[in-house]
Amino acid sequence: MVATAAQHVSALQHRFRDEVQAALRGAIVDSDSGFFSLLRYHLGWEEADGKPAHVVTGKGLRPILCLTACEVAGGDWQDALPAAAALELVHNFSLIHDDIQDRDDRRWGRPTLWTVHGEAKAIAAGNAMRVIADHTLMSLVNSGMPTALVSDVAVELTGRYLEMIEGQYMDMSFEGSDNVTVEQYLDMVGRKTGALIESAMYMGALVATSDRQQAQGFGACGRRLGLAFQIRDDYLGIWGDPSATGKAVGADIRRKKKSMPVVHLFEHAAPADRAWLNEAYAKEGEVGGEDVERILELLDRLGTPTHVQEAATAEANGAMEVVDGLGLTESARETVQAMAEFFVTREK
Repeated sequence: MVATAAQHVSALQHRFRDEVQAALRGAIVDSDSGFFSLLRYHLGWEEADGKPAHVVTGKGLRPILCLTACEVAGGDWQDALPAAAALELVHNFSLIHDDIQDRDDRRWGRPTLWTVHGEAKAIAAGNAMRVIADHTLMSLVNSGMPTALVSDVAVELTGRYLEMIEGQYMDMSFEGSDNVTVEQYLDMVGRKTGALIESAMYMGALVATSDRQQAQGFGACGRRLGLAFQIRDDYLGIWGDPSATGKAVGADIRRKKKSMPVVHLFEHAAPADRAWLNEAYAKEGEVGGEDVERILELLDRLGTPTHVQEAATAEANGAMEVVDGLGLTESARETVQAMAEFFVTREK
């Protein structure tokens, strides 16, 4: 029986998860201050009282992409573990700060770090996570990788997470604007989501090949995959199955998120509908139930669900067009293809 894309990705998760977790635990050293218990809480290793915990904290797709890119490029994926762990640490640094900025009080089924320890300490913990990521990445030298290439990898990661921060700033800026275009949205998510996934594939390929041009090709594939992932995420944020996503239908509408469906609606709605939308989004608090229903009707009338899904698929196809120019084996191509398909068909 041929494995589905979801099964293929699940197999990669099971294959790499323990090694990535071991690398992360090795990076989070302890100290007398007790400060690092905040990081272990966020990563799901401890409860708020310090007792051991085993909380599932996300899909780990960024380190998986890094290790997969290393392997399909012809390298030993274990050589890329420092880069994979650094990616996951940077991602979690962003989650800690995003939770504060978005005022989210739950993540992975329990209170977010800032609601347990306060904003100031959570900000410090996020900052520490990013610094630990930098230190972790530099341990690539222990695998015998030339210093010049380790420096190249470090420049790549820091450049991309600066882009990620810029994307978060743009996302927050869009919250108060009714004139965001789809083009501006794609620029924003290309930074906020695409940049770190780009770096995942770039770093994995560079560790494998020491070939910067080849790594840039993998990175370009990653950027398109990041866009596909985020656009599908926006689709699920409105039309996803609540039993899979854990969110009610229209959840992102209620929160006034400027996701791709909403941006498409504001850009293409008839003048009368646009005027009403401006009023609905100008009200204090979340969008109300009846307004959510009307917005869902407007989205359906415009064909937005189909448009959004087709946009995600187009980005995934674009990623595979890049892959086709990298000279990979058929088996390696099938692995990347499975990742691309998973990104645009996943249900949660």
